[in-house]
Amino acid sequence: MVRAAPVVVDADDRGGIQYRTRMTSVRDLPAAVKPLLARFTSDAGARVPLVALWAHGSLALGDYQPGRSDLDLVALVGTDLDGAQQAELRAVHERLIADVPLARSLHCTYVPQGDTSDTARHHPTWAQGEWFERPVSPVTRRELALGAVVLHGPPPVGLLPGVSDQELAEFIRAELEDYWLPVTGNAKAELWLQDIWVDLGMLTFARASVTLRDGQLITKGEALEELRSMGAPTAVVDDIRRRRYGADLLKNPSASDDFRAGRAEQARKFVRAGITTLLAEHGNPPPGPAHASRLTRRPPPPA
Repeated sequence: MVRAAPVVVDADDRGGIQYRTRMTSVRDLPAAVKPLLARFTSDAGARVPLVALWAHGSLALGDYQPGRSDLDLVALVGTDLDGAQQAELRAVHERLIADVPLARSLHCTYVPQGDTSDTARHHPTWAQGEWFERPVSPVTRRELALGAVVLHGPPPVGLLPGVSDQELAEFIRAELEDYWLPVTGNAKAELWLQDIWVDLGMLTFARASVTLRDGQLITKGEALEELRSMGAPTAVVDDIRRRRYGADLLKNPSASDDFRAGRAEQARKFVRAGITTLLAEHGNPPPGPAHASRLTRRPPPPA
C-alpha cells in the first residue's frame, strides 16, 4: 500500500532538515500564498460553477518554497467548459499574473463533475503560462487522496477515481522508460547544462525509486536525502539544495561554465545508470499507448 512519508518543510544551508505533519488545512498555508489563492478562488468561481478546488504537490505536502515551488491545483467544475468559459478562465490567470508575480507558478486543471471516471481524458489546464489540455495523472490523484488542501467545496475523496498501487507503479515505470531514459542519452547531453534538467531529472529519479521500492510518495526535500543515500555526486546534490532551500541565491557557483559542464555530465550519467537499474529491478511497463503529460511539471520537450 502506498503511504505518505514524513514531510520536509525546510532545510538550512548546512543541509539540516526539519520535519512536520502534512499540511491539509487552509490555516496552515504560507502567508505569502493565502491572498493569491483566495483571489483565484473568487475570480474563477465568478466565471464557472466551481464545485471544489484542491491543492496538491509541495503546498499540500508541506514542502512549498515561495517563489521556487509551483502552486498545483485541481478544480472540479459543474459543467463541461465551453470555449467562452475557457477564454474567461485564461483571462483570469493572465490578470492574476499581471497583478501578482507569484501567480506565474499557479497551475490549475479543470475537471467537469460527473466525468471523472475516464482517467485518460484530457482536461483544460493552465500551467507554465499556457492553456492546454492534459489528464489528471495517477500521481496527482494519489497526492490528492493522501492529503489535499481543500480551498473550496468538499474534499476529493469519492469525487475523483482512486489509484491502485499497480496503476501508480506502472505509470512511474512508463514515465521513466518513455521520457526520462531517452533524454539521458548522449544526443541530449546539452539539455543537462540547464538547471531545470538537472533538478527535475535527479529529483524525479529519486522520488520514483522510493515509490517503486517502498510504496511511498516523497517530497523534493526528502528526495535530496535519498540522493545522498544513493551515492549521488555531492556537488550536484548541494547545488540543487541551494537553489531550492538556500537563503542566498545570489551566491551561484553553478554560473561557471566549467561547473555546469561537469555537473551536467555527472547528473545525466547518474540518472541514466539509476533508471536503467531501477527498470531492471522493477520490470518494464506493459505494452500500450504512452500516457500523456504524466508529470505535474517537467522541462520543455527536447528537440
